[in-house]
Amino acid sequence: MTGISALSVRNVTKNFGGLIAVNEILFEVAEHEVLGLIGPNGSGKTTMMNLISGALKISSGNIRLFGHDISHQSASKISRYGLARTFQLVRMLSSMTVLENVSAGGVFGHRKLWGSDLEAHAHDMLVKVGLGAATHQPIYALTYIDQKRVELARALMSDPRLLLLDEWLAGLNPSELQIGIDLINELRAEGRTIIIVEHVMDAIRSLCDRCVVMNTGIKIAEGTPQEVLADEEVIRAYLGDDHA
Repeated sequence: MTGISALSVRNVTKNFGGLIAVNEILFEVAEHEVLGLIGPNGSGKTTMMNLISGALKISSGNIRLFGHDISHQSASKISRYGLARTFQLVRMLSSMTVLENVSAGGVFGHRKLWGSDLEAHAHDMLVKVGLGAATHQPIYALTYIDQKRVELARALMSDPRLLLLDEWLAGLNPSELQIGIDLINELRAEGRTIIIVEHVMDAIRSLCDRCVVMNTGIKIAEGTPQEVLADEEVIRAYLGDDHA
């Protein structure tokens, strides 16, 4: 890995009572890099994303974001250092319109906007994700896929330097998947650093500079998508011993 470090995860562990969900995880993400965080279900990927974003507190270890020690910071404080995320399960404000949902990201993120500036920027983010015509629709009128686009637009409202995407491409049909891949590539071209949790391997191959592979809470491989997807331990984790 080359370049300035955007994120440094050092020997991070998370315990839930007697269960070790993340065990001594170690990796770095360079600025402007797209990193894939992959592994079978239950491997600890979303827990790792929650630790980075501050939704969960680490049990031990250290996390630094653009030089700031965020190991024990609140999610709101971490967001001010330039982090935003989407969630595995879409979280919408159901009583609000599409524009109001997106605008919320500009009020509570690290880049705060108000009034006409807030509304104009929210509309721009909706155009970016392909929902410019849905500005005043109620959230309940949207399909699930379009709700995911709204969530991404809301995350972009704070102009994040590091964007965490937790299975954002899941459930997309082939044409929507290509639109999603193109959009993520556009975000990288803007200079954003991105971590993707994803099971769609075509997207991982297309988007990621490197991958970190987790299984049962530990890191089992790290390298380019081609390297890790050919690794025997990774194949075994996904498919079992008969395929390794």
